[in-house]
Amino acid sequence: MSISKELQALQDFHCDHRCVLTVYLNTNPADPEQQNGAWKIQLKNGLKRLDEYLKASKDEREIKAFANVKAKVAAEIDSHKNDLLKGVVIFASENPELWSVHYVQIPVKTNFYWENHPVTEQFEYMMKAYPEAGVVLPSFGEVRILDTAMGFVHDEKTYSFDSGLDVWREQKGLNSANQRGTGGSHVDDLDQRLRENLDRFYKDMGTIVENMRKEKGWRELYVVGEADLAKSFAGSLRQKPNNCIYKNLINVEPSKVLHQVFER
Repeated sequence: MSISKELQALQDFHCDHRCVLTVYLNTNPADPEQQNGAWKIQLKNGLKRLDEYLKASKDEREIKAFANVKAKVAAEIDSHKNDLLKGVVIFASENPELWSVHYVQIPVKTNFYWENHPVTEQFEYMMKAYPEAGVVLPSFGEVRILDTAMGFVHDEKTYSFDSGLDVWREQKGLNSANQRGTGGSHVDDLDQRLRENLDRFYKDMGTIVENMRKEKGWRELYVVGEADLAKSFAGSLRQKPNNCIYKNLINVEPSKVLHQVFER
């Protein structure tokens, strides 16, 4: 399910009584306020305050429901304590239909809610700032595609380019650049054929990206690569990308790619 569809499902979910625990937790290790795992104390205190509030109400049904959901949420976060990103967002209920967990690579403001519905306002803001987006990195040898939302890579695919020119490596050295002349050469012919094959590859990849855009519900699309390759790939798309970033990041880890795209 796409993040947009999940948000819609969250907005549609309601109980007859308070049954939904919403957790926004800042776990950013680079945040000075999160030194030495401060999020653990904030999580404990936030859940404790809700627990004390409910016990004061003496509503046994709510107290029991909250205790069950709280334990489930605490166990979930504890199981990922060694690989947390910048933040955690959880919407949970005793109802098995509501269990929505997001480990995100963007800032989160810590808050806890116990209501009859998921509290999605901060989640919506995060989605607007870091929407579902495709990031395409074309290079000469391959095209890398990142499926992202809220600063996190949900999927990554790489397609390799087969030039179709078996003689390329053997033939390339037949004529040096200063011997080509204006009349062309065998190497010039190979260069042209190679370019044509690359353009066909990009055209096919453009169709794949357009289909992924529709399937995954990307609201934005970015092309990142050396200027001539990025421009060539962008030209293969039916719909213009939101932006072209002229940097060769083909071998850069996903989180750093997203930083270049969304936080420049």
